[in-house]
Amino acid sequence: MNFIGEIFNLILYQPLFNFLILLYQWLPIHDFGIAIIVLTLFVRLILYPSTSHALRSQKALSQLQPKIQEIQKKYKQDVAKQSRALLQLYRDEKINPLSGIFPFLLQFPILIALFYVFQSFKDGLGPAELRLLYSFVSLDSITTPMFLGVLNLANPSFPLAILAGFFQYLQQKMFLPSKLNSVPQNPQGQFSQLLRKQMTYFFPIFTVFILLKLPAALGLYWLSTTLFSIFQQHLIFKKEHAKSN
Repeated sequence: MNFIGEIFNLILYQPLFNFLILLYQWLPIHDFGIAIIVLTLFVRLILYPSTSHALRSQKALSQLQPKIQEIQKKYKQDVAKQSRALLQLYRDEKINPLSGIFPFLLQFPILIALFYVFQSFKDGLGPAELRLLYSFVSLDSITTPMFLGVLNLANPSFPLAILAGFFQYLQQKMFLPSKLNSVPQNPQGQFSQLLRKQMTYFFPIFTVFILLKLPAALGLYWLSTTLFSIFQQHLIFKKEHAKSN
């Protein structure tokens, strides 16, 4: 377990910790919140190729929902035939229904590392954090992590949590198909439709409740990455729509 923790610190926590401080020092406006936003853009640009592929797959999968519901209705008494028909549909459309999980799995360790980075500022930087600084990084100019001089990012922020949840909702709405059949009669179709509703409504609410207890720095990161996702989705969906026409 100690070995895994050391690898985590070496690969994620320490680089993000030092890079965030460097951004704070290098940016003309020495603002901790602006540094977080720039850090978010940097992380999302690195993940852009894999995220773009996942977004295309998720959008295509959402557009297949009417066909999926037809298969579920046709084979509602035979789960084995239904599964084979769905797999064949995915093969014909060249869609991997699990592809959307990969970018989330990539971001999850980064979120954990950022949580500890921001938590270290909330608890106060001690000898353990100072030992992680690279030789060319200094902490002399950092006191309280502020955003625009008014928001202490070491403490939770209700407005940031609400904004993050709201834009999370808008992002999820972009994946909903424009037309859906009536409520499916089979349990599998009902479960699929219920899952989409949960992703659209409950996950943003869950995000708000989580961020209300975490440092506002993490809320700012989540808001920034969600806005970037919306912009990226808009570009990809617009491009895909142009191709289809």
